[in-house]
Amino acid sequence: MALRIIAFLLINFVGLALGGLFTNVGTNGGWYDSLNKAPWTPPGWVFGAAWTTIMICFAIYIAYRYNASENKTALLILFSLQWILNFAWNPVFFKFQAVLLGLILIASLTVLVGYFLISGWGSIRYKTLLIVPYFIWLCIATSLNAYIFIKN
Repeated sequence: MALRIIAFLLINFVGLALGGLFTNVGTNGGWYDSLNKAPWTPPGWVFGAAWTTIMICFAIYIAYRYNASENKTALLILFSLQWILNFAWNPVFFKFQAVLLGLILIASLTVLVGYFLISGWGSIRYKTLLIVPYFIWLCIATSLNAYIFIKN
């Protein structure tokens, strides 16, 4: 189990690191600073702390879910889709400044993580609560993206 958790941690943090490269491009260029952002937008440091916590919890969740899964291939496909959506949002939003497409990506990711939350209860019960921070954060992030889309 420990090796599986470590593997999912590595995969998650590689995605965050790659996405972070695009985030830095977008936040350093002035475009993001010039946007009309939601009043509930947290300070920048919160994003790093939140994503670190979320990815640790998600790695543990997905490792337990993998062990309990009857269809490991389907679970890995959904995990991969989650990884792609999570990573893709950064260049779409920050590098290409495609706010609507970013909103579609992050809303899709939120739905997928919601599916993980609901579907995990039957197999790993209370360990499914490990994914709650991810789902809550995505709801907040989706609202921030939607605000930028509507107000800019």
